[in-house]
Amino acid sequence: MSSSPLYVAAVDLGATSGRVILGTWSKDRLTLREVHRFPNTFHSLDGHDYWNIGGLWHEVQTGIKAVAAALPKGARLASIGVDTWGVDYVLLNDAGRLVFPVHAYRDSRTQPGLKRLGDTRAARDRIYAATGIPNVFYNTSLQLEETVANCPAITDLATRCLFLPDYFNYLLSGRMEVEFSIASTSQLIDVHGKDWSRPALDHFRLPPSWFSTPVAAGTRLGMLRSTIAGDLPALKGTRVIAVPGHDTACAYDAMPASPDGSDLYLSSGTWSLVGFEGDQPVLGEEAQAARISNERTGDGRYHPLTNVIGLWLLEGTLKDFSARPKTDREWAALITAAEALPAPKVLIDVVDPALANPVSMRAALDAQLKKRRVKPPKDLAGYVRLICDSLGRGHADAKRAFERLAGRTFQRILMVGGGAKNRLLCQATADAAGIPVVAFDLEGSAVGNLASQLIALKAVKSLGEFRRLQAARLHQRRYTPRT
Repeated sequence: MSSSPLYVAAVDLGATSGRVILGTWSKDRLTLREVHRFPNTFHSLDGHDYWNIGGLWHEVQTGIKAVAAALPKGARLASIGVDTWGVDYVLLNDAGRLVFPVHAYRDSRTQPGLKRLGDTRAARDRIYAATGIPNVFYNTSLQLEETVANCPAITDLATRCLFLPDYFNYLLSGRMEVEFSIASTSQLIDVHGKDWSRPALDHFRLPPSWFSTPVAAGTRLGMLRSTIAGDLPALKGTRVIAVPGHDTACAYDAMPASPDGSDLYLSSGTWSLVGFEGDQPVLGEEAQAARISNERTGDGRYHPLTNVIGLWLLEGTLKDFSARPKTDREWAALITAAEALPAPKVLIDVVDPALANPVSMRAALDAQLKKRRVKPPKDLAGYVRLICDSLGRGHADAKRAFERLAGRTFQRILMVGGGAKNRLLCQATADAAGIPVVAFDLEGSAVGNLASQLIALKAVKSLGEFRRLQAARLHQRRYTPRT
């Protein structure tokens, strides 16, 4: 193993913000430097929601140039990888041109298809048995079904379907491939195999020719295009590597998990993704009712997980307050004020569909409380306390469902993401779950992205080795249940 530092870059795109991070691997240690951060949001047009793909691509290129500028003199970037949120996709023709606008997963266009599949038990059960993914409004399957049904000419225009990280990989390398972990978010992958589910494709009436066999994470896609690298010496010879394209898969990879499988993972951000790793899917009627998604790791194993709506509740509620925190100090003061309040007697039902994308999150929360004859909080601190306690219970409910269905007993919850910095949320989760929460100061998705590149470059032997090397160096906070 070379003693010279190895430089790798992660393009980590989230639904509310994106980052480009430079990783330095030296003496079996990974250090990070964020070189570019930018906001991200979808925009509404005539009743539908769309991503600004051109704007995201501009920011990615800006970030790559920032990486080159941040490298030591004479150093070169060895590789780059892209991860994004799940399910969303692009449709391209043979020339690689977009032939359809890129919808955002919160678009309500899937609601008729969601209801139709939900009301047909035999079909719903058949799709879950085939794919291991429950019927959820954001599924790629429902999005594509709506597109083909309402714009039938698309089957003549489009020849390839790529997920968002795959599309950015194509823009970077010129090679069209679908990475396996991101494909598994679609409700279109065979839960027992590593290719597409023909029963699912047929049910949603999608052209099989759109979907190439997925590649494993760690696949080298080629060199960074000369149009991107330009004449920058730092980018000469930079490889584009297909990392686990789903940011949750990356975040799970970054977790310093116990090898005995006794840790439950919680990636806490806009969504709270609760799950674990295993060699078998969690299937059946009860698993479907619990909305367990059998998504896949980059190497083809399983990480059954469930989505709790997450800090989207707080992000939305903040929009209804003019005085909201803008600095770390103001956030700390708000959390302290919320902690001082008594625990709410009634918690929010965090699986209520009305909370998915309301015009006003505060009004949606108030409406749910009103139905249960409970007065809404008086101020922002009250909403923060209500939301954190409610999410804590949602995390605990997911933990109990996994223990029952998978026959496991979890000893800890490992937590990463923005929510890991929120001590009120961490403590609420520990209290509700009855087991310790270990919160890491860890850029989970970016670290998992970089780990995949280091393994592909043979700088690290395996994911287990990477976790072992990093575990001792991570700063962590432990929250013990108080009840």
